Amino acid sequence: MSGQSLLAPGELSPTRSVPGNIRRPEYVGKPAPTPYTGPEVQTPETIEAMRAAGRIAARAMAEAAKLIAPGVTTDELDKVAHAYMCDHGAYPSTLGYRGFPKSLCSSVNEVICHGIPDSTVLRDGDIVNLDVTAYIGGVHGDNNATYLVGDVDEESRLLVERTRESLDRAIKAVRPGRQINIIGRVIESYAKRFGYGVVRDFTGHGINSSFHSGLIIPHYDSPHATTVIQPGMTFTIEPMLTLGTHEYDMWDDGWTVVTKDRKRTAQFEHTLVVTDTGAEILTLP
Repeated sequence: MSGQSLLAPGELSPTRSVPGNIRRPEYVGKPAPTPYTGPEVQTPETIEAMRAAGRIAARAMAEAAKLIAPGVTTDELDKVAHAYMCDHGAYPSTLGYRGFPKSLCSSVNEVICHGIPDSTVLRDGDIVNLDVTAYIGGVHGDNNATYLVGDVDEESRLLVERTRESLDRAIKAVRPGRQINIIGRVIESYAKRFGYGVVRDFTGHGINSSFHSGLIIPHYDSPHATTVIQPGMTFTIEPMLTLGTHEYDMWDDGWTVVTKDRKRTAQFEHTLVVTDTGAEILTLP
């Protein structure tokens, strides 16, 4: 694995503004969102709105990813995704969610998830995950992907490739009538082939008009994840695989989650709707 030094917090830029005509999620300006009490199965109208939100989120992430190169800061990536979402009438869902200060999450190397964009400069050989969620039409679309920065070592490259494959396999396993734990079973069994850790404490989630509905999607084979999958359910799958332990530490910012052994980690995510025969990806550009 790359012998690069570990990350340290950078400097935050001022909070980016969102045009006043763009609808805000209800949690903006509050310490926490109102708990979701609605159904996990969504109406056709909600699903269609989520397709639109998902497309914007996917395209915003793709626009930011075009900038990824050695010497670019994670704050510059945030600026691009923020502008894209606002230009297309969407609110960046992470901005102000439980006080999160930026419009995407940027998680570099040993950061599992929820890294805050700042003055951190990407280096040749890094890997970086971008997690982008857009809110428009009263619903959210959430996706993420891990990207290579310059010339990346083979161990890290394979980790990224295999994490993407674990997501693809999990999506194919979604079927009405199966229990949610089929998703984690598929991911964990694949990851074990390579000796990877599977993060347990951060999961996929139900999503709709709520950013996180309360439905939990574990990425390991949990005996407790017995909810039966039904057509019309909308949720994310977002496996986080590591080169070492699944255990973690959290920075003092209360957001940035890093592997306890500081080995590298990768993640990929899509928002899905369950169909009569499988799952449709709602976060395609």
